[in-house]
Amino acid sequence: MKKLFINILVLTLLQFCACSPHAENKIMQISTVNALMAGVYDGTLSTGSLLQYGDFGIGTFDRLDGEMIVLDGRVYQVREDGNVYTPGDDMMTPFATVCLFSPEITLSLQKQARYEEFTAIIDENISNHNLFYAIQIKGQFRKMKVRSVPPQKKPYQPLNIVAKSQRVFHLNDVYGTVVGFRLPVFLKGINVTGYHLHFISDDNKQGGHVLDFEMASGSVEIDQINQFFLILPGDELQEVDLSRDREKALQTIEQ
Repeated sequence: MKKLFINILVLTLLQFCACSPHAENKIMQISTVNALMAGVYDGTLSTGSLLQYGDFGIGTFDRLDGEMIVLDGRVYQVREDGNVYTPGDDMMTPFATVCLFSPEITLSLQKQARYEEFTAIIDENISNHNLFYAIQIKGQFRKMKVRSVPPQKKPYQPLNIVAKSQRVFHLNDVYGTVVGFRLPVFLKGINVTGYHLHFISDDNKQGGHVLDFEMASGSVEIDQINQFFLILPGDELQEVDLSRDREKALQTIEQ
């Protein structure tokens, strides 16, 4: 009965978000990063349903099978080989963050900038560091360092253990788009605080979770958002200890 109730609740929220006149100013998230860190990898929502929440975002797939990029209303999957695939609408996700992307700020970059320099530029151009920001960076990257992870088998290991088997890819002189979010520190344990970014090349062939980059030229678009909605899975969290502070292990994985 509990599982049925949660499914009905999710469906109701999906219908509400699809019809809301202010849906463009909401971030919708499935599960929490602490749950993912603890090994909750089974998908609970289809990518087809996920697109009813938004047309832009990032996440992962059932059994942690690669990195997710949602761009212009399409879902892309970067698997452990570093290549980009287009999953069916029935592919499931255990963790994702999406929104309807409607940027208010556009910045142009005409000089080379490393990851840290670029994020500093963004920080200087946002007015309130306690709000949520969707970030889209498009252009030419002299260097792009990305990663992906292989799908897991039960019993699942925690994410910091799984990350040791990640595949890292070094892309050079690649054109593409960085998709992601800048989230405030009070979301610790809920999502990755600070910057969490994924990359996809313009030819839709390469991508992954961004570890580092050096940009030659391009632009960034920023969408300021002040609403955050979280949907938790049901029985998947029943035996999970979410009281543990996993922030240190998370930051190690992110870097």
